[in-house]
Amino acid sequence: MTLDPATAERRALITGATAGIGAAFTRRLAADGWHLVLVARDAGRLTELAAELGSRHGREIETISADLSTDDGCAVVERRLADGSPVHLLVNNAGISLNKPFLRSSAEDEARLLRLNVHAVMRLTLAALRPMTERRDGAVINVSSVAGFGAVMPGSTYSASKAWVTNFSESVGQSARPFGVRVMALCPGYTRTEFHQRAGINMSKTPEWMWLRAEDVVDEALRDLGKGKLVSIPAWKYKVAVAGLRHAPRRLLQAVARDTRGRIGRDER
Repeated sequence: MTLDPATAERRALITGATAGIGAAFTRRLAADGWHLVLVARDAGRLTELAAELGSRHGREIETISADLSTDDGCAVVERRLADGSPVHLLVNNAGISLNKPFLRSSAEDEARLLRLNVHAVMRLTLAALRPMTERRDGAVINVSSVAGFGAVMPGSTYSASKAWVTNFSESVGQSARPFGVRVMALCPGYTRTEFHQRAGINMSKTPEWMWLRAEDVVDEALRDLGKGKLVSIPAWKYKVAVAGLRHAPRRLLQAVARDTRGRIGRDER
């Protein structure tokens, strides 16, 4: 797959497109000349963003207002991936975290997290890969997290959902390669977005050096996709952190998690 939109009428579909990493993907791809299909729950923000990007870049901007934690919301986006103008890049960015440990959570809240972070990613990836593999052209970026490489947030199930996203993307990416299609997990660390605020997570004590810019995360993700990587971990400091999470003794990781859980909050995206 080529990332150069000049070679064809390239179109990207982005979920969670109005904020954070999703908005950074949206603005970068529009500036690069891609046509866009933007998916989010907030119809008003979608309309404003589409008008801004259409006026600035002169590209086709479609919008779909959908709650991907529901079957109906997923079905709407699945139909768009199957019908209409071909989608050459899918960015599964929509996701949530819960600002409470599992023992104080509810089955309803945990099920919603899994439906959005896991079930929607699976459904939309499958819907996108069918036409992509038939054309032998296309790519999927599933936004995961460095949190998925270890149980670094005691009591939180967010990291478990992101571990699934990363493993799923690596596995499916290997099977899609012979068809000329790429699937990659994007695993950022702490990134300046609305994500923590929306979840009610206090990140005020997180050291400044740990934060990434969403625009930098997107730049590195697209570079790594172009290189054919199955997993992208932006920034050297988080590459080092992931190496530690993969190879450090479990007892050490558990001790670090206990010491830092009050300071770092319950999310790493």
